[in-house]
Amino acid sequence: MMIGITGTPGCGKTAAAKLLQKLGHPVLDLKTTVGPFVLEHDDASGSDVVDVDAWADAFPYTEGFVEGTFAHYLPCDKIVILRCRPDVLRERLAPRGYSEEKIRENAEAEALDVILIETVDSFASEQIYEIDTTSTDSESVVRSILSFAKGESPASFGSLDWSEYITDVI
Repeated sequence: MMIGITGTPGCGKTAAAKLLQKLGHPVLDLKTTVGPFVLEHDDASGSDVVDVDAWADAFPYTEGFVEGTFAHYLPCDKIVILRCRPDVLRERLAPRGYSEEKIRENAEAEALDVILIETVDSFASEQIYEIDTTSTDSESVVRSILSFAKGESPASFGSLDWSEYITDVI
């Protein structure tokens, strides 16, 4: 089974992935797979522009967890979306040295549910599990991920509403 872990940068994907690996679960960091599909580097945002469609078409089915901002573009059996309240997300991203534009862009994407909407467009509702990481420690996040992966927790999404934060990030 291929289980994707996706979310806006700063929502806790990497922390969860490292803990899953430490617990003995296979985890693939998707950042390591996009190199051949980078079209250009956007200096303004500090991000690589990736041909996501070509990357997803070429991606081989992988047993275990696949972690990264693009995981929801893959044909995963289940997908976990990590979410974080935009004001807290800003605090998490600032120490990373991101430009103010990139921080704003990511907080805005989170406030507007961009990854959730993209995921819902591609997956059946029973495949999606959303976790609020705003004040949840990595161990609890991983327990929730594993519970959903094993079928012990039902699919769940759409209960988070960050729209009140949109004026804070624009």
